[in-house]
Amino acid sequence: MSAVDDRLHRTSPVRSLRLGDVTVTYVPDGEVRLKPYGWLPQSTELDWRDDAAYLAEDGNLVASVGGLLVEHHGRALLIDAGLGPVSRPDDPGNPMIGLVRGGDLLDNLAELGRRPADVEAVAITHLHFDHVGWVVHPGPGGGAAFPEAAYLVSAPEWEHRHLSAIEGARVGEFDAMASRVRTFGDGEEVFPGVRTMFTPGHTIGNTSYVIASGGLRLVVFGDVMHSPVQIRHPDWPVGADLDPVQAATSRRRVLAELLRPDTLGYGGHFADVVFGRLTETLAGLSWQPAL
Repeated sequence: MSAVDDRLHRTSPVRSLRLGDVTVTYVPDGEVRLKPYGWLPQSTELDWRDDAAYLAEDGNLVASVGGLLVEHHGRALLIDAGLGPVSRPDDPGNPMIGLVRGGDLLDNLAELGRRPADVEAVAITHLHFDHVGWVVHPGPGGGAAFPEAAYLVSAPEWEHRHLSAIEGARVGEFDAMASRVRTFGDGEEVFPGVRTMFTPGHTIGNTSYVIASGGLRLVVFGDVMHSPVQIRHPDWPVGADLDPVQAATSRRRVLAELLRPDTLGYGGHFADVVFGRLTETLAGLSWQPAL
């Protein structure tokens, strides 16, 4: 097994890179195991024979879960908020999701020298449970985990939030966020160097973020893709996608963005290869870890 193959079978630790005067850091919260035949229902046994390197010993895809800390001249933005203090074992009756474990994000922020109160905003890619965990769950003292933060959500995602009330995230929890929600449109700058890019399909208002600084770009593509295996199979539908056709269109758009010069990608669920570069070879597209 190659070193990269081994990284596909584990979650990512804290990883950080610099883009000009912006520092971006993956902050782990936990993990989710994705069942390949349920998550990617058009995949076959033959496909997974060819792509066996992406499957862990339990036969599942390993999905890291956490947030991306964006720091600029002392200011701090967090993109997505992990699972929160949630843990449950595999349910054999669930065809898509196995083990779920979260709760480490605040401790990892502290290790990085950041208090939750330092985070001025939480920019949310979409409202699924593994991206809003520490927004809808209280912090250790019982209040909001990020007491000073606004919650940035795309206008269509917020307007149709009932469509994202799955896997334990209830509409009532979203409503409790309402006083701190600020909605945005496509292409808006929400933090220095950070612009929104609508990439719908997984949810109605699923949003990617493009961070640009120092002549470099980082495309934060959220759940447009959940595993680097999807780079090889961008047209495979995902069992959790609201609109599989639109989701495939968004995947192809993101892949085109990742092929632009001086561009890196961040796939928050990409096991231990969350930061990478997309390269094009005779064999097709390939995800190369950047760290």
